[in-house]
Amino acid sequence: MRVAATLYLTDRTITPVRLARELEQRGFAALYLPEHSHIPVSRETPYPGGELPPECARMLNPFVALAQAAAVTDRLGLGTNITLVGQHDPIDLAKQIATLDHLSGGRFTLGIGYGWNREEAADHGVEWRTRRALVRDRMAVMRALWADEPTSYEGEFGSVRASEVHPKPVRAPRTRKEGPLYGPRTLVGGAAGPKQFAQIAEYADGWLPIGGGGLRETLPALRAAWTEAGRDPGDLYVALSAVEPTEGKLAHYEELGVDEVIVQLPARPENEVLRALDGFQRYVHRTPAPGGRSVTSTDL
Repeated sequence: MRVAATLYLTDRTITPVRLARELEQRGFAALYLPEHSHIPVSRETPYPGGELPPECARMLNPFVALAQAAAVTDRLGLGTNITLVGQHDPIDLAKQIATLDHLSGGRFTLGIGYGWNREEAADHGVEWRTRRALVRDRMAVMRALWADEPTSYEGEFGSVRASEVHPKPVRAPRTRKEGPLYGPRTLVGGAAGPKQFAQIAEYADGWLPIGGGGLRETLPALRAAWTEAGRDPGDLYVALSAVEPTEGKLAHYEELGVDEVIVQLPARPENEVLRALDGFQRYVHRTPAPGGRSVTSTDL
């Protein structure tokens, strides 16, 4: 089971270059970065975790920061946790993603989500009621651009002509009933549910929930939806975000077949982040639980 890290990377925290080098040297599997374009001050939407962290309004652009991280590492995975797909032009986003994946040698994982801040989304022209359908449609536009051959797409919220576009994401296409699935590894964030699992099976590679509560009940439902969609059981990937690790938790997740845990680092200056990494170090090279998978933390 891989052990990765995430934090709210800002203009006041450790830099992406320094953090990426430290993570790779210590054997962490990947660095995942979240996204907010801005936080309107006339905010009406409550933050899901209680009080809004001030770092939300200071986040670095994840693609720019991950490009810096890619340039100074060779093995470290790079991911978003999450990209607010509905707030992007899908043609431009597809190019950014494919470029980062190409330049990093296929190390990129696209974590996507629907957002929680209505005011932020509204400034991007997102209608809150239809945001999930919008994300699904924009993912389809991007898949058309990532396909091996020029492919058109016409959807409810957008379209693209059959086009020549390069580079292509490195990962090979995956099988499903609707035809090959193109793009980097894509994980969908959000709570468990039949609609969520059906969409994961339709256009993604796995699930990216916050924490690991209720997995013993929800993972069988996800795997059933996955099989029903004609997906290869070996392709399903489950990563848990914002984990506060303990030996017991990790053994439990491993026994359930979780592929990756992403530990939460503090959004603090370099010395405090390195101190947190020292505390998490013992989990990176831990011995797998009996019967658990023996994948190392640096195995991509």
